Amino acid sequence: MTTMTTEMRDRWLRCQRAAPAPRLRLVCFPHAGGAAGFFRTWAGRLPYGVELYAVQYPGRQDRIEEEFAADMDGLAGPVAAALEDLPGVPVALFGHSMGAAVAHEVARRLEERGRVPLAGLVVSGRPAPDRLRPAEVHLGGDEALLTDLRRLGGTSEEVLADPALRALVLPALRADYRLIETYEPRPRSPVRTPICVCIGDADPEVDLDEAAAWADHTTGGFGLRAFPGDHFYLVAHEDELIREVLRHCRLSDPWPSTP
Repeated sequence: MTTMTTEMRDRWLRCQRAAPAPRLRLVCFPHAGGAAGFFRTWAGRLPYGVELYAVQYPGRQDRIEEEFAADMDGLAGPVAAALEDLPGVPVALFGHSMGAAVAHEVARRLEERGRVPLAGLVVSGRPAPDRLRPAEVHLGGDEALLTDLRRLGGTSEEVLADPALRALVLPALRADYRLIETYEPRPRSPVRTPICVCIGDADPEVDLDEAAAWADHTTGGFGLRAFPGDHFYLVAHEDELIREVLRHCRLSDPWPSTP
């Protein structure tokens, strides 16, 4: 496999928290329309020895001049390559909504190549690959996208009402909706990486049965946790969610935040 340049790797992976001698590398994948900065607040909540990276998809923020990814391979492939290029530290993957699907595909690629030890995969706010609901929001206009954003919550009305802010948000959102709504997971063997599923108990996008079906997609351990809230439950329950992620990676007695 071709080694990425540092510049290429840094386009995809944003280090939100470095560790001089990391014991775990936590990599977070944002939702449709989201960006790496969504996970910036996680940095101050992690224990010593945990390094935090967030994935920056093309076509937004400082990558706004780049083409959006056309399909799942265009996201999962480069991220897996970027992670392979980092020093060998156990990696945990966390993805929310669309990010959950990308993280799952990245886990597959890393397992197939066998070069990066995986400590766990945490998927949030998304049904299992065999329980996906058909959706065609991307075929509608701007109002269809805005209506769906309001349905899911997580986006302030100030952003939705401001024409300039909408102009920044909607192109990436439309591209991501098209990607994830046309994504068809290929039938494959379950991953070996343990999977934990986290959802909001009032999430309109996934119910408990659809979340529990992820158990069929791993031969490793499986866990399921429901938090109070809707699709963006993770904003209000950030501390609890991070503790759940660390427990899933067998860090039930996390190190202090400083050495």
